[in-house]
Amino acid sequence: QIWRQALQLNLDEMSDFLLKLDKLKSVNRRTYINGGERVENSAEHSWHLAMACWAFASVLGEDLDLLKLLQMALVHDLGKIDAGDTFLYGKNRGEAHLKERECAQRLSSYPGNTIPNLSNTWEEQETGQSKEARLLKVIDRLLPFLHNITSDGRAWRDNNVSKEQVLKAHKFIENEAPEIHAWVVKKLEDAVEKGWLKAA
Repeated sequence: QIWRQALQLNLDEMSDFLLKLDKLKSVNRRTYINGGERVENSAEHSWHLAMACWAFASVLGEDLDLLKLLQMALVHDLGKIDAGDTFLYGKNRGEAHLKERECAQRLSSYPGNTIPNLSNTWEEQETGQSKEARLLKVIDRLLPFLHNITSDGRAWRDNNVSKEQVLKAHKFIENEAPEIHAWVVKKLEDAVEKGWLKAA
């Protein structure tokens, strides 16, 4: 019986660790869900990212390590438990990874953590160059873009974002997935035409 193994666990410590992870539900992002109903939280984003990674991996036909990809998606935002959400177009974007890394390391060494290589998995999604890490970065950038398109650019309008800012943030996708980048550029042109996004 699999649950006999639970007797070997310190359930108090493990429960405490799981509740630490639960704090990610309280970290709100700038992205609006359901066409602008409310902002999403980082735990919702992590689930959505994992599902999107699974969906893309299923049709890419490449030799991808799906388990690794999904694990990276699930830990992707863990650092925000301490660091909070950092807006893509914010001035402090470049320093966000420092506090996020510290948080991932702290969670990894937490007494109730039974997940091996938690910190290493976080580091791989943050700085790795594997096919899985590169795919994750593309999809992670694509999802908030989709939310903006379906909410009439609400987060863009809220934060006075320009087309040039969005193009710069999504430029790396051109090398990784040219077809997706072309689709993004077309949607950006539509967003500018509809007044959802500043032209410059």
